[in-house]
Amino acid sequence: MNLRAAARALAALALVLLAGAAHAQQPAGAASRAGQAPEAHAEVAVGSKRFTESYLLGELVTQSLRRAGIAAEHRQGLGNTAILEQALSSGAVDVYPEYTGTITRELLKLEGAQAAVSLEQLNARLAPRGLKAAVPLGFNNTYALALREDDARRLGVASLSDLAALPPAQAGALRLGLSHEFLQRADGWPGLSRAYGLRMAPGAGLDHGLAYQALARKQVDVVDVYTTDAQIERLHLRVLRDDRNFFPRYDAVLLMRASLDERPLAAALQGRIDEAAMTAMNAQAEVDGRAFADVAREFLDRGSAAAASAPAGAPASPPGFMARLLAPDLGRLLLQHLAMVFGSVAMAVVVGVPLGVLAHRVKALSGLVLGAVGVLQTVPSLALLAFLIALVGTIGFVPALLALFVYALLPIVRNTHEGLAGVPQGLRLAGAALGLKPAQVLRSVELPLAAPVMLAGIKTAAVINVGTATVAAFVGAGGLGERIVTGLAINDHVQTLAGAVPAAALALVVEAVFALLQRGVRRGV
Repeated sequence: MNLRAAARALAALALVLLAGAAHAQQPAGAASRAGQAPEAHAEVAVGSKRFTESYLLGELVTQSLRRAGIAAEHRQGLGNTAILEQALSSGAVDVYPEYTGTITRELLKLEGAQAAVSLEQLNARLAPRGLKAAVPLGFNNTYALALREDDARRLGVASLSDLAALPPAQAGALRLGLSHEFLQRADGWPGLSRAYGLRMAPGAGLDHGLAYQALARKQVDVVDVYTTDAQIERLHLRVLRDDRNFFPRYDAVLLMRASLDERPLAAALQGRIDEAAMTAMNAQAEVDGRAFADVAREFLDRGSAAAASAPAGAPASPPGFMARLLAPDLGRLLLQHLAMVFGSVAMAVVVGVPLGVLAHRVKALSGLVLGAVGVLQTVPSLALLAFLIALVGTIGFVPALLALFVYALLPIVRNTHEGLAGVPQGLRLAGAALGLKPAQVLRSVELPLAAPVMLAGIKTAAVINVGTATVAAFVGAGGLGERIVTGLAINDHVQTLAGAVPAAALALVVEAVFALLQRGVRRGV
């Protein structure tokens, strides 16, 4: 097998996987409707943020739409407010659960008395963006700060003003474990610390789910919470009273594109979820380890009153590792992961090999080309994804594929350059003496001899991208990272391992496949 044959095989595999991934990302039931008459409603893309409650509300919206006969897909765990706002604007998402306080402070940048607006006033301000807030779900889930009950008693704090009044030594000794979004939001730490004169250092950001674990292990002392979080009661935390009313109301609503008909969702969900029901559902998912889809289905089947009382009995035993590992979504996630990896590597081969040849042939450009792809490799993955989302105007598979393509360039360009540099000059001269033109010498002499080194670069790019592709789940691209992101969101190590283990196994398989390809190429040289 020569390099050309290997490249053709890689490109063919990438095309097959890209087509398969596109099919795998269709919503449930779409394939079965092929060939039937068009539905009255187009498919609705439902988004959710990366925390337990948002996952659950996203599932409730998705299942409610399907029960109304509307095709719907849940694109879960899409990161923070900024990413979901862009997803709404681009049409990648049609609706997602949001809170009125977040809309006023984060999206509309309203402060103070301006932030206290009615739903009608809110929609008047959202209309120029092509958005609307509808379907009030029935509960208020505000931000708060919380600490362990024994620490609260020892320090004598019950409100945020009490926390601000602590002596400098006591305040300075408190370790804060605030979520990344809370650290940046206008209605988060920056505004809260100014409003109360809080003097503690905020420290590095923590994932919301991991912050509870750190609090239980006494690695941090104060965390930001949502008031319907299931972990508050479980960990015996004291939620500090917002006695200066800094936080606005965070009434749960559905933020959607203005063109979406909210009536089916209003009929199913409006006013049906109170604080007790939402806290109970959060507990079933986060404490009892039940699947988001199962909790949402039970709520819709039995009603809010029954759902609120569900956790009173003995908690259900969560599925074990093997059940999570071999769950029905494994095939879909694996196909999406492979499509991202081999699609990006095939693109990088098409671009990177010519760049490597250029760097070798034109010495003046060698440093520029190698330096440029080296700098691209240093860009943090989430930062690159955010930039590409803004560039292409959508979330999901496309920006993830482009990001992985960027990361695959360096090993391919560098190994192409080094492989060509390692070809003995005498063989080039021999080819020229036989009357071969420079392009023919490259094609018939240099590239075949450089093939083993070049293929090693392609292998490195593929193995690196297997791991990097897990980050793509933060922008709704799917893949095995979807399980990892979900596990982090609900602090479920088994769920995280159910995504990490197959990703690691896939990296080993890719390594072995490319080792066989390298062996074949060496035989053909």
